[in-house]
Amino acid sequence: MEINHIIAENLKRLRLERNLSLGQLAKFCEVSKVMLSQIEKGDTNPTINTVWKIAKGLKVPYTSLLEQQQSDNRIIKRIDTKMQDVTDHHYRVYCYYANNASRNFELFQMELDENQSYTSVGHSEKSFEYIMVLEGTLSLTIKEEHFTLSADDTINFIASAEHTYQNSGQGVLKTVIINHYPA
Repeated sequence: MEINHIIAENLKRLRLERNLSLGQLAKFCEVSKVMLSQIEKGDTNPTINTVWKIAKGLKVPYTSLLEQQQSDNRIIKRIDTKMQDVTDHHYRVYCYYANNASRNFELFQMELDENQSYTSVGHSEKSFEYIMVLEGTLSLTIKEEHFTLSADDTINFIASAEHTYQNSGQGVLKTVIINHYPA
């Protein structure tokens, strides 16, 4: 199933579970009613930041909008992951494990092309992000603080604030990102 259809099904399910109209949800998410309607119908593939805004407004993990039912105890190959990217295709995220009733985290691999940056609008309140650099050099800005990480370095931070990833090295930056949602 295509990602926009998965998002459409999950958005509609989550909205109806909360007994929200599209107008009410638009206020919570700061996304227009028209855009939410298009997403819910599967007519558009929303940007990563739009999905984050919706997740934040619904107070659910990001992957709650991206996940399909999966069986336990299985190998997940990269080819089987759902890739999301931004319009210019310089930032790519692959979801390996989505948050669900028995898992309060999400596991991603992130790739960012050389000399590129990506700004995240922030995640749900009280969420934490853990990053481990696999290849390259990550310059990370959280609010006004700047951090530089190389291969095998790791950092964690409160993820509700806007943060920017920048590839300040050579080649493609590859990281593992875990978003944790405490109970």
